[in-house]
Amino acid sequence: MKKSKRTKKSNFWKTKQIKDLYFKKSKILGYRSRASFKLIELNDKFRFIKKKIDLLDLGACPGGWSQVISKINTEGKTLSVDIKDMEPIRNVSFLRCDIFQKDSKKRIIDFFNGKIDVIVSDMAADTTGNKSLDSIRTNQLCSEIIDFCTKILKPQGVLVSKVFMGTDFIEVKDLAKSTFKNVNFFKPKSSKDESKETYLHCKFLKTL
Repeated sequence: MKKSKRTKKSNFWKTKQIKDLYFKKSKILGYRSRASFKLIELNDKFRFIKKKIDLLDLGACPGGWSQVISKINTEGKTLSVDIKDMEPIRNVSFLRCDIFQKDSKKRIIDFFNGKIDVIVSDMAADTTGNKSLDSIRTNQLCSEIIDFCTKILKPQGVLVSKVFMGTDFIEVKDLAKSTFKNVNFFKPKSSKDESKETYLHCKFLKTL
């Protein structure tokens, strides 16, 4: 009996994951996602997660980034947000909602009861199979997050967000530079070689 194309594709994905060093390490160390190592690398480079800060983790599910944050931000407040449910993590509060809805933004602001120190986002749009379109949609999410920063971040606040190297990358870069004084890009070693993703690190909001 012949295997279906879906089964073959699934088996290929499983084999690729098993061979992935960071996938193996995540299982050994108890991380929910290999993406945890991306945040570890980002924080090693930019040092934005501290012991006592107010931090918002967007697109948090399944919780790989929140796990890393929870081990460092032990005396501050961490709020993880996603449209999907996420299993509880110590030192982390969770809100299931669509961040881009007006009511959701108000709930987040009310939770912190003031401006916050850091926003991190490993958020990506659901894939369509069209890499160019997926890149554009994810970068649109990043642009909306940058806009939200002006409403909730402290003047010296930090944004770290996934962005894709695509046709609209320059637009996202220009928006970041018009919003923040310091803008850097960094691709962690744990990011897959074939991925067009990189990470935006922004600091110090520009005053209007």
